[in-house]
Amino acid sequence: MESVRIRNFDFNKLMDFAAGAKGSVFLQTDEKDTLNLHSRLTGLVMLSGALENGGIREATVVCANEEDASRLSQANLYKR
Repeated sequence: MESVRIRNFDFNKLMDFAAGAKGSVFLQTDEKDTLNLHSRLTGLVMLSGALENGGIREATVVCANEEDASRLSQANLYKR
């Protein structure tokens, strides 16, 4: 599995990336929580937490599939 550290990312862009991924995509927070981004429930939990707490500012995205990891490094997940 390959991972990429992201900061100040756009939640919707990350969820769109995960929806199009071939393999599992996980988000690891600084608190060591690991969230499966393919899970609809996880998406809802993340969205509610992001709205309540002002968002997740920094995290690590882990891709199980090498092609997804390559796409992730090229994806523009950052806020404008």
